[in-house]
Amino acid sequence: CPNVKAGCLAFGTTYEGVKEVTSAVRKVLDKPLIVKLTPNVTDITAPAKGAEDAGADGVSGINTLLGMKIDIDKRRPVLANNTGGYSGPGIRSVGVRMVYQIAKELKIPVMGLGGIMNGEDAIEFMLAGASTISIGAGNFVNPDCSIKTIEGIEQYMKKHNIEDLKSIIGTVQMN
Repeated sequence: CPNVKAGCLAFGTTYEGVKEVTSAVRKVLDKPLIVKLTPNVTDITAPAKGAEDAGADGVSGINTLLGMKIDIDKRRPVLANNTGGYSGPGIRSVGVRMVYQIAKELKIPVMGLGGIMNGEDAIEFMLAGASTISIGAGNFVNPDCSIKTIEGIEQYMKKHNIEDLKSIIGTVQMN
């Protein structure tokens, strides 16, 4: 959503933009509000903090990365809009890093997403600080992705004698 007043920047790239939009939504919404954050920023914690300060109940990280595909024979972008969102396993490491950064800074829950295809991927996001996860592109690749992810989480819990999955949230030990 271009912000014309700010030189057509997407409102999700700044603390002020996210805070303004989240505040407006919060005023009219009496349901839980989870703000989906864009990874197309220099510092993900600023917009995340804007969402928290404006009353969001949680944030999710990350949305798609901006990408582009060019038809080399036609020398033109493949997408009608020239650029588009890139998602799936290729963005997972970016998502994990950003969830880690966000979770360190906020008091509200963080939902991890971006390339989750199995239980190991979900656990990785949880260790980084996600209290919940979401599966998107994985469902297109494998309609059983969510079920397989749950089974993978259960196997991890058994392997590591974990009784409460909440106990691993944000417990990655940095070098």
